Amino acid sequence: MDPLTIFVLGALDALYLWPLLFLLSSAKTGVQGLERAAGLIDAFSARVGATVAWCTLAMVALQFVVVILRYAFGIGYIFLQEGVLYLNAVLFLLAASYTLLADGHVRVDLFYRTASPKRRALVNFVGTYLFLLPVMNAVWFLSLPYVRLSWSIFERSRETSGIPAVYLLKTVILIFAVLMLLQGFALAARAALRLTGRDGAAEPSHSTAF
Repeated sequence: MDPLTIFVLGALDALYLWPLLFLLSSAKTGVQGLERAAGLIDAFSARVGATVAWCTLAMVALQFVVVILRYAFGIGYIFLQEGVLYLNAVLFLLAASYTLLADGHVRVDLFYRTASPKRRALVNFVGTYLFLLPVMNAVWFLSLPYVRLSWSIFERSRETSGIPAVYLLKTVILIFAVLMLLQGFALAARAALRLTGRDGAAEPSHSTAF
């Protein structure tokens, strides 16, 4: 297996054993450590979300400039047009972990809304291990060769006047997978704390991120 994959996914996937072992253990020790780890990741995701939120303003401003130049002056800049696409990709990929933290992702909500806190925690816990963990591992595995190839040739835009940093844009996919795996761990940790009745501080604080 690729050394980078072993290092990154090996460390992150091993981290997921912590909430699982905590839930299965009869001793239920290490509550504060699990809460602290989840809290640090939540704070990090909130900070990332607050930072990349500025991409929204930059994207709107840049699109406004592109429209004015094109329709008022008849001038088109590929560099600026691609800049909007770059900002859009960075915003949606890097803010995904904050969206998970804030429970802002789309749900097919038939039972979750009316479920008890423990039942919600069970759904979050099982869903993290059955869906989020394998999907984000797959995103990493499938994207790494793609990103590496891009770096090997320092891939540029297909347009002569475009942004010469396609390899950096593609790298954001890997960062997205890592951020989601980290936030998934925090979600699983808080769910495990709630399921065991040790959730005094299990609700994340994320209201000040945006």
